[in-house]
Parts: sequence; structure tokens; C-alpha cells
Amino acid sequence: MAKVMRKVRVGSVVSTRMDKTAVVELVWKQRHRIYRKQMRRVTRFYVHDPNQQCRIGDTVRIQETRPISRTKHWRLLEVLARREVAEVRAIELEGDAVIEPIAGESDYISPDAMDVVAVDDTDADDDEDA
Repeated sequence: MAKVMRKVRVGSVVSTRMDKTAVVELVWKQRHRIYRKQMRRVTRFYVHDPNQQCRIGDTVRIQETRPISRTKHWRLLEVLARREVAEVRAIELEGDAVIEPIAGESDYISPDAMDVVAVDDTDADDDEDA
């Protein structure tokens, strides 16, 4: 029996949230059949990563394999390049937020913002009289 040549692709890791699975994106171009413009296409592969060695942003080489699950038909061969991606986390603000309209914008205040905005019209009346 002849040995089957399996497909090998190089792509970028976009997700590693699943256990022993990574999502790899392969970006390729296709010419539009009427307008002849190059269009960017993206194919996403679910890749088996048993040692969980890839991280988001890494460039990896993957190989087609037998079905491991319903959507997973590729396995990780090697990590070609590591890429550091900055982690983003939420910042908690201290104190109450105050929303005030900017000069020149309409004076309409949405009902949702009514309890946050404190408008003091007494100072404005004093300035008009003077």
C-alpha cells in the first residue's frame, strides 16, 4: 500500500482557550472572477496540541491527520516562531463617573444618563443677571 502524503500548512495561532486544541488561521488570496480584484480569505483550522505548547500569535506548522474529534482534523508539527502579544486587562476607576455635555453639542441628555449627571443651573442664572 502506498504512503499517503498529508497536507502541511503554515499559519498563525489565534486562540488557545480549549484544552489540547488551538485555532490556527491561514490567510490566502483569491481573485474575484468578475472584477479581478485580489480578495483576502481566511481559513480556520482546529489543531490538536497535546502538550499545549503554542500561544496566541505564534507561527506554527500543522499537518492533516485522522479525525480526532468532530472538527479537529489537524495536528501541530512544530512552532516556527514565537510572538509576544500584550495582555489587556480591565482597569477599575475610583469615584463616580460624571457625564457632562461638551459645549457646542446638543443639550439633550439621555434618560439613562440622568441619574449620573448633576446639572447646577443656579450658577448660570447668576451669570445672566450680572
